[in-house]
Amino acid sequence: MLDLAGPLREWIEEGRDFAVATVVAVGGSAPRPPGAALAVSADGTAVGSVSGGCVEGAVYDLCLQALRDGETLVERFGYSDEDAFAVGLTCGGTIDVMITPFAGGRPAGKAERVEKADRAEKAARAALAAAARSEPVALARVVRGPSGLLGQALLVRPDGSSDGGLGGGPDLDRAALDRARALLDTGHTGTVELSEDGSHCPGGLTLLVESAVPPPRMIVFGAIDFAAALVRAGAFLGYHVTVCDARPVFATRARFPQADEIVVDWPDRYLRRTQTDGRTVLCVLTHDAKFDIPLLTEALRLPVAYVGAMGSRRTHEDRNRRLRDAGVSERELARLRSPIGLDLGARTPEETAVSIAAEIIAARHGGTGAPLTGSGRPIHRPAREPLPV
Repeated sequence: MLDLAGPLREWIEEGRDFAVATVVAVGGSAPRPPGAALAVSADGTAVGSVSGGCVEGAVYDLCLQALRDGETLVERFGYSDEDAFAVGLTCGGTIDVMITPFAGGRPAGKAERVEKADRAEKAARAALAAAARSEPVALARVVRGPSGLLGQALLVRPDGSSDGGLGGGPDLDRAALDRARALLDTGHTGTVELSEDGSHCPGGLTLLVESAVPPPRMIVFGAIDFAAALVRAGAFLGYHVTVCDARPVFATRARFPQADEIVVDWPDRYLRRTQTDGRTVLCVLTHDAKFDIPLLTEALRLPVAYVGAMGSRRTHEDRNRRLRDAGVSERELARLRSPIGLDLGARTPEETAVSIAAEIIAARHGGTGAPLTGSGRPIHRPAREPLPV
């Protein structure tokens, strides 16, 4: 749901009633991961998606139903040989979808139920507002558990503060907070199992923890024509893209209009003073030893997601020799993706940018880069945790 924070925040500010369907569990092959969402406003406007299109119509109708009834519900969609043309996932998997109404005009009911619904909605609205401001936040919601707890929500911030509650007592909230912070720290969305007393107990209580964090960084070193194409690819993939070059005549806004930042500095000096994390990707396109060696010596010792360097096979071998001479260990050197990119036969800057972006995606999700045709491997893989450095 937090991936729709922008449009949903606008709906909230406009006073619209709406319902959100969120993927809370996936079995087998499914097109969208947990956290993917479809939102439908009371006037029928829809944003987002929970599948490749095969169940969108049915989920849309359930959102309208939730708006009428004011009730949170969970529905499972899957494929069956007996009824292959019914609503379901023809890819063979299953998804569980939780539909939650966000409406001021809920039907009257027991005071306790209305109070819980209002508390959960308040936490969810606060999480959407924070995510829309690009502030890191996690939202933990009960997606399976005792009657009365479904949909209860806890907002969690990186400093450990929280809003809302799961309705199962302070021990449960503390346990949920700890697990949610662990996922938030890595920028991951996923499910966790808890018992009502807060201990780990599969089968007791299931939470979906959605993490919203600022976009990951892509830092491109070397203000060349290949960099311009890579900046466009990085922006398309959702990275916050920085271009760094020591030459002010090349590192200009006119040459890189889609970059979020343009830095004129020596690459290794900039890398030492800027902030990186386990999601950051570093693309070294300078292929000039006076820049490459000090930069890569620094980069290969950072806990970042990806380090790639451009150059020919001969440049690669010479670079490796120089890096060893600079004290880079074999373990550190093994992290270097060089020559950068996948073997796509790329020639133009745009094709090269696609090959680099493809390698970054493969590294992020554990892909092989091989054609799917005839591979027999699953198309949709489980979310991959960051690799240790």
